[in-house]
Amino acid sequence: MDLVIKNCRLVDRLGEYNIKVEDGKIADISKTHIKGDDVIDIKNNYIMPGFIDPHIHFRDPGLTQKEDFKTGSLSAANGGFTTVIDMPNTVPKTNTYKALKEKIQIAKNKSVVNFELQAGHNTLEEMEKMVTLNPISFKIFMDLESDENLERIFEDLSTLKDTTDYNGLVATHCEKKSIVESETAKLKAKKENKAIDYTYGRPTISEDKSVKQAIELARANNLKLHICHLSSAKSLNLAKDASKSMPVSWEFTPHHLLLDNSAYNVYGTFIKTNPPLRPKNESVSVKDLDENSIIGTDHAPHTLEDKTKGVWSSSPGIPNLETVVPLMLTEVNKGNIDLSIIPKIFSENAAKVYGLENKGEIAIGKDADFTVIDLKREGKFNIDEFETKAEYSPFDGWNYTGTAIMTIVNGKIVMDKL
Repeated sequence: MDLVIKNCRLVDRLGEYNIKVEDGKIADISKTHIKGDDVIDIKNNYIMPGFIDPHIHFRDPGLTQKEDFKTGSLSAANGGFTTVIDMPNTVPKTNTYKALKEKIQIAKNKSVVNFELQAGHNTLEEMEKMVTLNPISFKIFMDLESDENLERIFEDLSTLKDTTDYNGLVATHCEKKSIVESETAKLKAKKENKAIDYTYGRPTISEDKSVKQAIELARANNLKLHICHLSSAKSLNLAKDASKSMPVSWEFTPHHLLLDNSAYNVYGTFIKTNPPLRPKNESVSVKDLDENSIIGTDHAPHTLEDKTKGVWSSSPGIPNLETVVPLMLTEVNKGNIDLSIIPKIFSENAAKVYGLENKGEIAIGKDADFTVIDLKREGKFNIDEFETKAEYSPFDGWNYTGTAIMTIVNGKIVMDKL
């Protein structure tokens, strides 16, 4: 069966187009009539290359009470995402050949969207084995490693790049362990802590110093660096400067773009996340989005019990897959973002960084992954209607204008609100 999607608006072209899909690939794009076995009329709404989330935590295996690959991928589809990249900090960690192979099978059995997996670092020998399973990159949680360990890990990754098919891409969580430990200890010594204290236990300078270190280590070891959930304005400038002379990319989360640490006074530990929300004068914001940006949700669901254990014991993480697209489209409607960058920040740029050559573009021969957008549809977020297992969101109850109304993965509709 082939598929024809008719009456499509494309961000970068005038007029209405028809798109033909055969065998999960884009076979034709034309303003003239195209015949097909199955025809979908998207009624002059925008069609965009399938959205890619380069940073999600589906908790499978080991913590499936929080999320699993079935509910997580349904959440992704409901939010307009056709591809997700899962992180390795599951139970067990995805840092062995055995664990990576098992997670691949779990994802194949459960996921309703395309997926890629990041691997955690280990011994050089173990990473060599993992490379044969084609992890999309290696992830380093710099807030958990000493400077000495970090130097060794980057050196091992450099060796791995030179001796295997590893692509040399390393994704980093940038917070400096020594600073986080010392500042947290000072705050814990107080008689009483408020939720906002968490942000000062992991201060902005810990990210700035860690980003600087990641850049230096990646440069010294000839690696490609991707900085996850960048939240500091100073760190953004460091990354931009470095990108002029080496391959550096970065992603923003919706919570770091739209909220500052005053939100802790409203949401308490429900807003707790790593890196934490920043003071407004130190944070990134929507104005920092441009055609080179990437959105990564850091979708990190927990149970309500996990989120209500106090300032230091509550689990860090926010679910974002079903809110981020309407949030950013609302910014478009407010005039704060140009519509032309939406396919770039949600698809094209992530596809380039992660080497997803058949994705990120609506062109003949590319994968038939599409996100259909109704730019004017209005609504209000209701966590009870989401597919994620998480029962909390700082954006619950927010009004939005613009949302994903259809998600098509490899030519198959996996979400339809047309």
